[in-house]
Amino acid sequence: NEHDKTTLTHRVMFMCEFHVTLKNNYKHMKNKMKILFGIIAASVTFTAFAQKVVLTKYKSEADKIVYITEYKNEATLIVYETKYKNEAKPWSGIWYWTEYKSEADWKIYFTQYKNEANLIVYFTKYKNEAGTK
Repeated sequence: NEHDKTTLTHRVMFMCEFHVTLKNNYKHMKNKMKILFGIIAASVTFTAFAQKVVLTKYKSEADKIVYITEYKNEATLIVYETKYKNEAKPWSGIWYWTEYKSEADWKIYFTQYKNEANLIVYFTKYKNEAGTK
C-alpha cells in the first residue's frame, strides 16, 4: 500500500511537471511561429511590389507588361525614375533601373498595346507625384 501511494505521488508529480513543460513549450513555439509568419508575410509583400526594375526583350520572361500612357489619369501607377537604388520602395512608383536581372524585383517588358498590359504607367518628372492611384 505504501509503495502504491509513493508510485501514485511520483506519477502525479511527473504529470504536473510534464503539463508545465508542454505549456511552456507551446507558448515558446507559438511566439516563434508568430515571428516566422511575420517575416514570411513581410518578405512576400515587399518582393511582390518592389521597384527595382530591369528591361527585358521578351514578353514571356516579364513580370510586368507595361503600357506607357501620355495621360496621368489613365495610369495605374505614376512612375518617377531615380538614380539611387535606396529610393526604390514598394509601390512608391519610384523606379530604379538596373542592368542585372538578378538584382531586379520586376522584369519589365514594354508593349505598344494597352489591352496587352498588366500595368499602365505614366512617367513623371516630379518625385512627389509618384505612386498608385
